Amino acid sequence: MLDAKLRPLIDPPLNRVGRMLARAGISANMLTFAGLALGLGAAAAIALGEIGWGLALILGNRLLDGLDGAVARATTPTDLGGYFDIVADFAFYVSVPVGFGLWLEANTLPALVLVASFVLTGISFLAFAVIAANRGEETTAHGAKSFFYSTGLAEGSETIAVFVAMCLFPAWFAWLAYGYAALCVLTVIQRSAFAIARFR
Repeated sequence: MLDAKLRPLIDPPLNRVGRMLARAGISANMLTFAGLALGLGAAAAIALGEIGWGLALILGNRLLDGLDGAVARATTPTDLGGYFDIVADFAFYVSVPVGFGLWLEANTLPALVLVASFVLTGISFLAFAVIAANRGEETTAHGAKSFFYSTGLAEGSETIAVFVAMCLFPAWFAWLAYGYAALCVLTVIQRSAFAIARFR
């Protein structure tokens, strides 16, 4: 919901840094995999009860996730890079609630519910993108992307805000997880309604 509104604010500084990194010989894929390592490290830190480190690594992951696209735009974006980027994103998204679930037994059920909602959201997102590509549709609402990004109530910005809240208020994890899972389900319903209207 907020991603498209934030792009005009965050893209200019990211693009400047991206051009510098590209000139230094750092590739977008290098940043994607480094970001994935930080994201999985965040989940591991949370699972060990090191919530502060988990938060720091989550923020580091998001910075590198923004920079890999900036480097790609400064060089030559590739389909393979786009594939690695989305796989790394979803691996990160799923790993954080798993980390909370491993940390405390009381978190296990809400973590499973949240992961399941992420799977549903991801399926609706990618299915929409595949069908939109088959129909030759394009959008730049989320900036230059490798494939069609459909807008929803629960997007990357909202997910990171919830992850940060979980780290700042870990005792509220269950409520945050159930609440955000509900928002993800609403996103699937919203995207499905949009698909019915657009693809009929």
